[in-house]
Amino acid sequence: MGRKVTVATCALNQWALDFEGNLQRILKSIEIAKCKGATYRLGPELEICGYGCWDHYYESDTLLHSLQVLAALLESPVTQDIICDVGMPVMHRNVRYNCRVIFLNRRILLIRPKMALANKGNYRELRWFTPWSRTRQTEEYFLPRMLQSLTKQETVPFGDAVLATRDTCIGSEICEELWTPHSPHVDMGLDGVEIFTNASGSHHVLRKAHARVDLVTMATTKNGGIYLLANQKGCDGDRLYYDGCALIAMNGHILAQGSQFSLDDVEVLTATLDLEDVRSYRAEISSRNLAASKASPYPRVKVDFALSSREDLLEPLSEPLEWKYHSPAEEISLGPACWLWDFLRRSQQAGFFLPLSGGVDSAATACLVYSMCRQVCEAVNNGNQEVLADVRTIVDQLDYTPRDPRELCGRVLTTCYMASENSSRETRDRAAELARQIGSHHIGLDIDPAVKAVVGIFSLATGKRPLFAVHGGSRRENLALQNVQARIRMVVAYLFAQLSLWARGARGGLLVLGSANVDESLLGYLTKYDCSSADINPIGGISKTDLRAFVHFCLEHFQLPALQGILAAPATAELEPLADGRVSQTDEEDMGMTYADLSVYGRLRKVAKTGPYGMFCKLVSLWKDVCSPRQVADKVRWFFCKYSMNRHKMTTLTPAYHAESYSPDDNRFDLRPFLYNTSWPWQFRCIEAQGPPRCAEARPARLAQCTCSALFPRLCTSWGLPRSCSSSPATAPLAGCEPACSIAWL
Repeated sequence: MGRKVTVATCALNQWALDFEGNLQRILKSIEIAKCKGATYRLGPELEICGYGCWDHYYESDTLLHSLQVLAALLESPVTQDIICDVGMPVMHRNVRYNCRVIFLNRRILLIRPKMALANKGNYRELRWFTPWSRTRQTEEYFLPRMLQSLTKQETVPFGDAVLATRDTCIGSEICEELWTPHSPHVDMGLDGVEIFTNASGSHHVLRKAHARVDLVTMATTKNGGIYLLANQKGCDGDRLYYDGCALIAMNGHILAQGSQFSLDDVEVLTATLDLEDVRSYRAEISSRNLAASKASPYPRVKVDFALSSREDLLEPLSEPLEWKYHSPAEEISLGPACWLWDFLRRSQQAGFFLPLSGGVDSAATACLVYSMCRQVCEAVNNGNQEVLADVRTIVDQLDYTPRDPRELCGRVLTTCYMASENSSRETRDRAAELARQIGSHHIGLDIDPAVKAVVGIFSLATGKRPLFAVHGGSRRENLALQNVQARIRMVVAYLFAQLSLWARGARGGLLVLGSANVDESLLGYLTKYDCSSADINPIGGISKTDLRAFVHFCLEHFQLPALQGILAAPATAELEPLADGRVSQTDEEDMGMTYADLSVYGRLRKVAKTGPYGMFCKLVSLWKDVCSPRQVADKVRWFFCKYSMNRHKMTTLTPAYHAESYSPDDNRFDLRPFLYNTSWPWQFRCIEAQGPPRCAEARPARLAQCTCSALFPRLCTSWGLPRSCSSSPATAPLAGCEPACSIAWL
C-alpha cells in the first residue's frame, strides 16, 4: 500500500567558509541517511557555506562558492534516489535570501527562501538577508549556467510552496519561523502538509533545550504531523556553540533524539513512521478540520517520487521516547569543552596555557579542558577516526592514541601559578593539587621581580614610590599597585604560551585561556588587560552561581577532591597585602554586592530590559522580604554606577563562549555605549521620587541577607565616607561615584 516513510535529519559540525569540508560532511550525511533507508534528508541552515559567515555574505565569492558546492552535490552519485534538502544563500533579482534548495536526481524541485529572519541577541540576519514576504506565492528563478548544464533546467520555482510527492506532502520552515507567533507549519498543516522540516542554526544557551523541544512537540500536538528538525553543531568560527539536538517528532511525541554535545562532525537521525497515523490523528480534531476547510491553498510542486515503498507491511516503526535533558552543570561540562576542542583543532595550536590561581573560576576553566580530554578519549575509544587524526596532529605524534584523560591533559594543558608577595600558601597549594589531579603540566613562578622592576621604573622617573592603602597609600596608589600585578601576569602568560613548548623541546604554541565569569564582566570587576585578556574564555558567558555548581559536579563525577578546598575558600583576587599571612580582601566585599545579586541585576538589565528606575520597581517587589525600599534603591544605584563606570572594559573583553542570556558581550550580543553619565541624574531622581526614606526603617527579620547591610560599611570606609545609611556610596548620586570614575578607566 505504501504508507510507511523513513526520513532523516542531521546535525553537522560545519565551519564558516570551509566549503571543501562542508561539502564532505554533507555528502557523508546523505550517504548515512541512504544506508539507513531514508528517502528524505534534511540538513542544517546555511550548511553549504556555514551559518557564521556574517559580513562574508555580502561577498559575491560566498554566493559563487555555494553554487559550486551545490553543483558538486547535484553531480554526486551519493545524492541519487533521495530528496536532499540543503541550505545556502541565494541571490534572486539582486536580493540575497537565506534559502533551502530541495533537489532530487539532479533536478532542483524548489528554492524556498526564509520568511522570518532572526534578528535578536546574537542574530543579525536582516543585516545580510531579506525575508521573503509573498506568502503562498512563487516566481521563476533563472538558474546560473553552471547549474543549467547539470539539471537541464532553465528555471525553477522560487518562493513559498510545498512539495507534493506521490504519497504525501512536505513543507519547509527555517529556524526562526518555528519561533514566530504564527509559524508557517500552522497554515501548511491546515492545507494538508503531513511532513514539516525545520533547518536551524540555533546556538547553545543554558536551559534552552526545553524551549526548542516544547515548540516542536506543541506544533505536532495541535495540528498533527511529522516534524524534522536539523541543526548545526559545534563552533563554526566565533563565540557561539551550535548544540545539535536534531529530532524527529510525530503527533506530539518524540521519535528520535540527537545529541546536544559531541565531537562527532556528522550525526544522522532516522525514523520510520506511518503516514496513516498522521491522518487518523487529525481526523478527530474537529476544530482543526473546520479551519482546514477554509484554508488558503499553497502552491504545490509535483514530485514524481514516493517516500514510501509498496512492500512496507513488515517494516518496523519507530517508537516514542522520553527526551533526556542535561542539567545546567552537565551542559557546562560538555558545551564549552566541545567548543574548546573545535578551537584547538581548527586553530592548529598545540594546546592551552591557563593561569591557575587556586580560585573557582580558573579551576572551572581547568576542569573544562579536562572534560574536553575525557570526551576526546571517549570518542577515540568509540572509533571516531576524525578525532584520532586531529589529536595526533595536535600532539605532533602520528602513532599516538589517547587512552587516559590525565595523560592527554598533560600534553595539551599547561597551567601556571603566578605568585606575588600577596599570594597565600593556601591558593598556591590548591592550584598545584588540582593540576596534579587533572594531569596538567604545571609551572609555579614568582612575579615579584617583574612587579618591582616596573614600579621601580615609575619611581625612577617620578621620584615617587606608591604604597598600598594598608601602608598609608592613597586609593589611587592602592589600585595601581594591584593592577600592575594583574597586567604583568598577562604578559608572562603570553610569553610562556609562545615559548614553554619550545623550552620543552616540543613544536607549536599554546592558546591562552581567560577565566573571568559573566558576572565579573558585567560589573567590570577585572583589570583591563590582565589575565582576563586572553585568546578565548570558555567561562566568560557563565554566571558565578552556575560555575560553582559545575565545579561541584566535577568534584563528584570526575573524582577531583582538590575542588573541595577551592569551593570552600572565599573568592579573592589576592592583590593586596596579606594580614598575618591570610587573605585580607574578598571579591564580594570589593564589589559591594554578592554574585547572586549580580545575576539578578544582569537578567533584569538585559533579559527584562530595565534601566535604573525599572530595576528598582521590580526589585522592591522581588526583595520585599529581605530589603527595605531604601536599601533596594541604594543597591540599584550602586550597581548602575559601577556598571556604567566600567562598561568600557567590555570593548576589549576576550572572546567568550556564549552561554547566558544576560551576557554583556560588547561585540554583538549587548550593544550599548561605553561612555556614560555615571551619576544617572534623571533616572535616580525618578527612584527618589518614589519616596524610599533615607533613614533606616524597621528592619525585616532577614535583613542579614541584604548585601548593602553587610558590605556597605566596609565600602564606606574604603572610599573614606561616613558609615551612615544616608552617606553610603550608592545613596548620594556623586559622592560614591566620582572617586571611582577616574580610577575605573585604569
